[in-house]
Amino acid sequence: MKSLINKFVLVLALALIVGACKDSYLEIPPTGQLTEEVLNSKKGVEGLLIGAYSMLGGRGNYFSGASNWANGSIQGGEANKGTNAGDFNDINFVQRFELNSTSRVPGDRWNGLYEGVSRTNAVLKQLAKVTDPTLTDADRTRITAEARFLRAHYYFQLKISYNKVPFIDETMEFGAGLEDVTNDADIWPNIEADFKYAADNLPEVQDAVGRANSWAAKTYLAKTYMFQSKFNDAKTLFTDIIANGKTSNGLKYGLMDNYTDNFNAETENNKESIFAVQAAAASGSTNNANPDLVLNWPYNTGPSGPGNCCGFFAPSFELGNSFRVDANGLPLLDGSYNQGANQLKTDQGILSGEAFTPDAGTVDPRLDWSIGRRGIPYLDWGLFPGFDWIRDQAYAGPYSPKKYIYYKSQEGSLTDGSSWTRGYPAMNFVLIRFADVLLMAAEAEIEAGTLETARGYVNQVRARAANPATWVKMPDGSNAANYVIGLYNTPWTDKDAARQAVRFERKLELSGEGHRFFDLVRWGVAEKDINAYLAYEGAKLVNALGGSHFTAGKNEYYPIPQGQIDIQGADVLKQNPGY
Repeated sequence: MKSLINKFVLVLALALIVGACKDSYLEIPPTGQLTEEVLNSKKGVEGLLIGAYSMLGGRGNYFSGASNWANGSIQGGEANKGTNAGDFNDINFVQRFELNSTSRVPGDRWNGLYEGVSRTNAVLKQLAKVTDPTLTDADRTRITAEARFLRAHYYFQLKISYNKVPFIDETMEFGAGLEDVTNDADIWPNIEADFKYAADNLPEVQDAVGRANSWAAKTYLAKTYMFQSKFNDAKTLFTDIIANGKTSNGLKYGLMDNYTDNFNAETENNKESIFAVQAAAASGSTNNANPDLVLNWPYNTGPSGPGNCCGFFAPSFELGNSFRVDANGLPLLDGSYNQGANQLKTDQGILSGEAFTPDAGTVDPRLDWSIGRRGIPYLDWGLFPGFDWIRDQAYAGPYSPKKYIYYKSQEGSLTDGSSWTRGYPAMNFVLIRFADVLLMAAEAEIEAGTLETARGYVNQVRARAANPATWVKMPDGSNAANYVIGLYNTPWTDKDAARQAVRFERKLELSGEGHRFFDLVRWGVAEKDINAYLAYEGAKLVNALGGSHFTAGKNEYYPIPQGQIDIQGADVLKQNPGY
């Protein structure tokens, strides 16, 4: 061994002496950097595009990921922050509507989303320089369309979060006016233009699952119309999407037979998934799993439960009550679900070792696919124990999230346990699914006056949930609760009543998926609904929400981060009202 080492040292010394005689010895390519030679190729620009896709999940930034669990669901009253008062207390100000311009959450969200914008612009800028002959005109068109789709997504999220933001595209450079781009213009036309280009130029079927296709672009364009109350434009697109749309791998759009297949890593990229953030386990980086949800597991479960940390994103009392139904299986649209005996019975304040009998009243079966509650099976982890898996019930309430929770049978195969927690799942997060499309289409049909078409769309969603074979079962095979769900069998003739039914259906069907707050804002009912929620929930969770209030004309949007205003100047970036 010693002689081998000596020979190696001698050879290395000779190489250094000989190499030192040449200037080229000093020309060492930098490591960890992309060179122009690498980027000037089809492979290089495709790599940049994958980097632009990677920001969809936030990648370590808890507030810019597409799940919108804090921005959309907590602000929308579907969930409380959970855990306890001291853990990640930046989110306390989100749920209480007490953010200011120096708060962490608006700053992190801004930075993460503009990182996505920057990466898409880098793709488009580099694409114009590539001379690689293997990059065909068709490749250029597709890559441009994918990049513009992603850019439109990031700007859509910025628009609904901050309202007025600067629009920066690939033609702008520092020193040529980029530093003076203001936020006083409406960017909806820019978002529309990007989605429209993508819709017109992307293929119907992609060669890789997860890439945006033309149908995903049309769907996002229709959603953009909905946020501007362009209902006729949206209706035209939705009609086509529902009749003819296909997933990126060519499946005809439709509802999955089992509601929970939308939140299971073993059944993802299915016919209901229109566009999703892709995830993978054991790839060498937990950021390729689903880091956006890493905090949102039951607390202190040990090996008997998933994740073992950290108790965030606790479904609200108000959301649980919303799944109460009448004898016909229809929701209590008059709001009485929060009153008297209609309120869901919970184990709040009851230790796990103490006796507790779950609520025996009639409930929508989607309740127990959406919320983890005491005495009901928690996927295949056994009965949810309640108190022991809640970090601080007095602060968080009695529930844990149940959507996007991995199964015990998937531990180690569809999870990545190589970091500080086992809670990095290889589970896609679905940004838009077909049920969402049906319910947005129902809204558009109501505004067009075709209420019966809207009723049909809503009934499709409810009929899927009404399949008893898919309901949560106890170990003996019996239903885990008194599940009843019915269809709307009486013709809809009143627009206001129809709107109320569709809006409540979105609450039930899409709970915890990041839509609720943005829906309330676009419907113009945020002040009324959120303050009613804060009053009700705040009386139960005084430490978390007591005394909190939503201010109309202010809290519909986050503040523009003060750090950005300080960099750009108050004459360039104007602060949002009320901050």
